[in-house]
Amino acid sequence: MWQHLQLTSLGVIDSAELELEAGFSVITGETGAGKTMVVTALGLLRGDRADLGLVRHGADQARVEATISLPPGSTAATVVDGAGGRVDDDVVIIGRVLSAQGRSRAVAGGATVPAALLAEVTDELVAVHGQSDQHRLLRAAEQRAALDRFAGSDLADAMSTYQPVHHRWREAGRRLDELRSHARERARELDVLRHGVDEVAAVEPQADEDTALLADEQRLAHAEALARAAEIAHGALAGDSDEVGVGAARDVVGSAISALRDVAGHDPELDALAGRTDELVILLDEVAAELSVYATSIELDPERLADVQDRRAQIAGLQRKYGPTLDDVLDWAATSAKRLAELVDDDSVIEQLQAECAELEPQVRQQAEELSRLRQEAAGRLSGLVDGELAQLSMPSAHLEARVSTPEEAVPGPYGIDDVELLFAANSGAGLRPLNKGASGGELSRLMLALEVVLADRSTVPTLVFDEVDAGIGGRAAVEVGRRLARLAEHAQVIAVTHLPQVAAFAHHHFVVDKDDDGAVTRSSVVRLGDGERVDELARMLAGQDDSASAQAHARELLQLAGHAD
Repeated sequence: MWQHLQLTSLGVIDSAELELEAGFSVITGETGAGKTMVVTALGLLRGDRADLGLVRHGADQARVEATISLPPGSTAATVVDGAGGRVDDDVVIIGRVLSAQGRSRAVAGGATVPAALLAEVTDELVAVHGQSDQHRLLRAAEQRAALDRFAGSDLADAMSTYQPVHHRWREAGRRLDELRSHARERARELDVLRHGVDEVAAVEPQADEDTALLADEQRLAHAEALARAAEIAHGALAGDSDEVGVGAARDVVGSAISALRDVAGHDPELDALAGRTDELVILLDEVAAELSVYATSIELDPERLADVQDRRAQIAGLQRKYGPTLDDVLDWAATSAKRLAELVDDDSVIEQLQAECAELEPQVRQQAEELSRLRQEAAGRLSGLVDGELAQLSMPSAHLEARVSTPEEAVPGPYGIDDVELLFAANSGAGLRPLNKGASGGELSRLMLALEVVLADRSTVPTLVFDEVDAGIGGRAAVEVGRRLARLAEHAQVIAVTHLPQVAAFAHHHFVVDKDDDGAVTRSSVVRLGDGERVDELARMLAGQDDSASAQAHARELLQLAGHAD
C-alpha cells in the first residue's frame, strides 16, 4: 500500500503531501489546477521517461517521493536489496528527481538506481488506468494471466501439475537438440581431449614432481663442485685440510677455551661467555661430521643427470600446453577425463533423452488441453460478467470477448498451448478488435474498471489508480462508477482522479488540488478535506460554486447515497 506521496515543484504544484490510507481516495480540483500531476508523479515513480517540461517554471528541480508498505512475499524487497537499497520493516522509500537542465535521478531504499529499476519495484505494487497510460491489461501476457486468475483454483491446480512436467520435457528436448546440433563440434572436442589426456597419461606426472626434479638436476649438475666444497669446509673445521693457508677452526676455538679456563670463577659474566665458547666446539664437531658424510654421499652420475633433464623437458612440454603450472596440468587432465567420459557416453544419453521426450510429450499435451478446456469455460463467464458491468457504466451495447485459441502445430509453452486475447466492441454491430484498437480513451478506462471489478477478489495488485475513468459519462453511470470504485477498495487501495461529484462522493478520503493565482504566478497544493469541506467541494463540482444552497443539499444527498453522511 502507498502510504505517503510528496511532490515538489512538479508542474503547477509548488509543494504537496498526500497521506494515503487503505480504501478509496479521490482527488478533485478545478480544471487546470493540476489534478493529473498526482498520476504523473506515480508514473515517474514507475520509471516513466522524465520530461523537462514537468519541472516547475523558475525551479531548479522537481522531486517526487513515495513511502510504500510492501505486501508479504513481495519481490520488490529483493529488487531493492539487490540494487544496494534498504527495506525497513517491509517499508521502502522511492523517489525521482528531475533537473531543470534535463538530468534525472532515481532512488530506491536510499540507493541511486536506474529509472528502469523503479518499474521492477512498482510493477507488482500499482496498476494505473488512464487515457494516456499503457495499461497492464493491454499486454498479451497480462491478459492470459488475468483470465487464469479469474478461472480460479481449478486452473491453478492444473497449472501446478502441468508446469513441472513441461519443464522436464522442455529440458530433455533442449539437451537432446544440443547434443544433435553440436555433433561435429563434440567429435572435434573428443579428439582434442583424447589426445591431451593420453599425452598427460603417457608422462604420468606426479604432484610437486617438477620441484623435486629441479633440485635433483641442480645437485647432479654440480656434484663435483659440491663434493669438493664440502671436503674443504670439513678440513677447515676439523683440522685435516690439505689447503695451504687454511687453519683448523677447532684449534682456534680450543685456544680461546684454554685462555678463558685460566680465569674461570672470577667473573660470572665471563664464565657465561666461556660456556658459550665450549658450545662452539660441539657445534664445529657436528657440522664437520655432517660435511664429511655429505661429501662422500655425492654421486657423479652423468646418466642420472640426463634422465632427470629428459623428465623435466617432458613435464615442461605439458606445462606449455596445459599449464602453466604442474598443478594446472593435473587439474586439466582430471577435468578433461571427466568431460571425455561424458562425450563418449553421449550416444547412450541421446537414447535416454529420446525415450524421456517420447514418454513426457503425451502427458504435456494432454495436460495442456485440460488447461485449454478450463480457460474456454472461464472465458465465457468472464465475458458475461464484464458485459454486465459495462451495461451499468452506460455502455449497454459494449461487448468484451476473452478469446482462447490454439494455433496449428502449437508447441506447448510454460502456460500451455493457448493464445489468449481480450477483444472489445463498443457498440452493437461493431467488429471485435484488440483492446488498444477497439476503444476510445474513455471507453477503455471504463472497460478497465469493469475488468478490475470482476477480477477484484483475485487481483494481486495492492493499489489501483484511475485517472479520469469517468470521462464522457454522467448521471446514473457516474454513480455506478463511484459505487464500483468503492467496491474495488474492499480488496485493494484505490486512488482516483475525477471531475464528477457522483464519483467523489463514494470516496473514503477526499483530496482537493487547490490553485492560487496571484496574477503573476500560479501555484497549486493538495489539501485533505474534512466532512464539512467535502460538502463544499461537491457543491462546487455540481454547480460551480460552493455556497449554493441547492448544490450543498444535492452534495449531502450524494454523500448519503454513498453511505458517508450522518
